[in-house]
Amino acid sequence: MSIPNLITLARILAVPLVVWAISSGEMLIAFILFVAAGISDAIDGFLAKRFDMASEIGAYLDPIADKALIVSIYVSLGIAGEIPRWLVIFVVSRDIMIVGAVILTWLIGRPMEMKPLRVSKLNTVAQIVFACLVLGSLAFKFGLGILYPLAITAVAVLTFLSIAFYLAEWIRHVGSTEEGR
Repeated sequence: MSIPNLITLARILAVPLVVWAISSGEMLIAFILFVAAGISDAIDGFLAKRFDMASEIGAYLDPIADKALIVSIYVSLGIAGEIPRWLVIFVVSRDIMIVGAVILTWLIGRPMEMKPLRVSKLNTVAQIVFACLVLGSLAFKFGLGILYPLAITAVAVLTFLSIAFYLAEWIRHVGSTEEGR
């Protein structure tokens, strides 16, 4: 177990603490944990690349840690009424659809290589920025004003585009699978 993998595991283990903090109204703690998770994500990636510590398990753990954190924060903030529930459902459903599509291709014996699309990376950045803004505004008690609906719109549009692009890739992959048989 390399140092980057241990850092990633620590990020996964922080998820229940973030959920607890949000559900307990401890938004400063939630904000600090979220920022620490973001910094740890950058550090483990840097260490893995710079010191040749990248591993197959790390390649799987890192996106799991990222998604576990984002999904947990969105669900917790949605339950707390701090972000719209429809947005939570949309963000979580996207991830479920992607995982379901990957599992389905494995089951039919034609696994897809999952490479994050540019729109998906932008979507993740928008989701993180929005979560950080909401947690920060709750922790430090300031209003987001027009930034709140703009950030919601950005997350919703990028989530929709990400779904559309991944669906197109999946259809192309499955279609080529069928033609090749």
